[in-house]
Amino acid sequence: MQQERTPLLAGTPRRNSEQSARAAEEEDAAIHGHPVPTAPSSRVREVALFTWALLATAAVIVLAVILQHRNATVPVPPPTETSVKPPSGKRNLIFMVSDGMGPASLSLTRSFRQVIEERDMSDTLVLDQHFWGTSRTRSSSSFVTDSAAGATAFSCGKKTYNTAISMLPDFEPCGTVLEAAKRAGYMTGLVVTTDITDATPACFASHVFYRSQMDEIAMQEIGEGVLGHTVDLILGGGRCHFLPNTTAGSCRADDVDVTAIAQKKHGYTYAHDRAGFDALRLGKNISLPLLGLFASSDVPFEIDRRNMADIYPSLNEMALTALTALEEATKDSEKGFFLMIEGSRIDHAGHINDPAAQVREVLEYDKTFKSVVDFLDKSETEGVLVATSDHETGGLALALQTPGELPVYNWHPSVLVNANASSEYLAHLLVEHMATNADEDEEDLRKWINEDLVVGRLGIHDALEVEINALASNPAAAMQAFAGMVSLRARIGWSTHGHSAVDVNVYSSGGPAAEKIHGNVENTDIGKFLREYLEVDVDEITKELREKMKGMSPAAPYKATEETNPHPLEWLQS
Repeated sequence: MQQERTPLLAGTPRRNSEQSARAAEEEDAAIHGHPVPTAPSSRVREVALFTWALLATAAVIVLAVILQHRNATVPVPPPTETSVKPPSGKRNLIFMVSDGMGPASLSLTRSFRQVIEERDMSDTLVLDQHFWGTSRTRSSSSFVTDSAAGATAFSCGKKTYNTAISMLPDFEPCGTVLEAAKRAGYMTGLVVTTDITDATPACFASHVFYRSQMDEIAMQEIGEGVLGHTVDLILGGGRCHFLPNTTAGSCRADDVDVTAIAQKKHGYTYAHDRAGFDALRLGKNISLPLLGLFASSDVPFEIDRRNMADIYPSLNEMALTALTALEEATKDSEKGFFLMIEGSRIDHAGHINDPAAQVREVLEYDKTFKSVVDFLDKSETEGVLVATSDHETGGLALALQTPGELPVYNWHPSVLVNANASSEYLAHLLVEHMATNADEDEEDLRKWINEDLVVGRLGIHDALEVEINALASNPAAAMQAFAGMVSLRARIGWSTHGHSAVDVNVYSSGGPAAEKIHGNVENTDIGKFLREYLEVDVDEITKELREKMKGMSPAAPYKATEETNPHPLEWLQS
């Protein structure tokens, strides 16, 4: 039977007579250039389609506006636990503190380096390239924290009152991340350029009610606290608190030889000068635990230390030494290390209001930050670097409007370039000169101050007679006077000789784990991150401390109030 063929266009629907007539009308209109007549039914359909399209477009626009508003006002949920989980296995954690360094200090230093090294205005610091967020700094007792409460927020992850060293507002101790890390098998270290018993390092390895209890802090740091030995490596200043008061150079109130206890009872190797530091070979020749105290009190400001490098090591040298030593000590261990490094004297320069000293301190800190980043890049062990400040000091402003003048939209880094000594060191030279030249007449003294200190050291050639007279007549106030001369000519302003409440920057080597402190965070969040990254039990340490320190209480708790200071304008009446 022959199969019936399917027409070639069988799948194409045939036009009905109405469609054919409509097509003919359109064709005729096109040929003669007339408008196409519209059928009533077609006109209704077009109106309906237009109305539907209009409503749909409006709906899409409204929906887009709603979604945009929601994204702008509803907080973004925090990263999931899987995205912030610490790395498994061995790890190292380096925590850096730039004591007293606020955002303006970075602007100061960045512009200074661009000028002094003739760099392009787009040049940035290493810190700028690792900006991670900001931190809020208030303590439990004040909107303006001190270093003790600020460091307790880092070490314990808790808010406390100003002056407290890892003690909480209930006057009970809190365990620290360093103590918990040591208990968990990590090696630990502290590196600073100030006295090692100062507030920041003290908060990681001791527990006292007031930061002024430095003799007791020294004892606890070498293992004489209730937890025993917790710090494997200590590098910094503060030797006077470790020597008995029967020894030259001691500032202890008793005759306890802390260095002897550290060596004989706790097995520390002790280094106390540049020769002792050099013998460490930047960490390649170290036997832990190590106690290195390279200055009687603070290591000099970097602007001065660079001319005394044969006496004092730099922050970067000490940090490199610590990193190498701790890595070597943990190479066969399942655990890594925790190291706290502090650029301590940025804060001191802020207290003095000395921009020439501060800018060199920040540069040294930036250099050290780079060394840590490079170390992590080369290390086979997983690790992270987190850096922040406990607070800002000085209320630094890169502009100055003196009374009676209009604002000047500029400041002058070149003035800082010309200064080759800190105001602290110049004040020391002045007092020393006056003590050894007691019979010198006033005119000769003023001439020496101007030529040797102001011109020779600060590079200031236009000193006013009233400025020189003030230095000669009141050497006790010379430190602030020298700093003021530099700030005035650089057009740098300061709002205080104390701390301020401004948010401070957070920096990090990055990585998924550090997402927990990305953005604007509380300073206690950084403390919590440190313990979580190392996966150590700080609460268990706190429990042990409270049991072993039961019954201890301060004699007279310090309470910061407005009454402890004069009215802000009283100085005008004095």
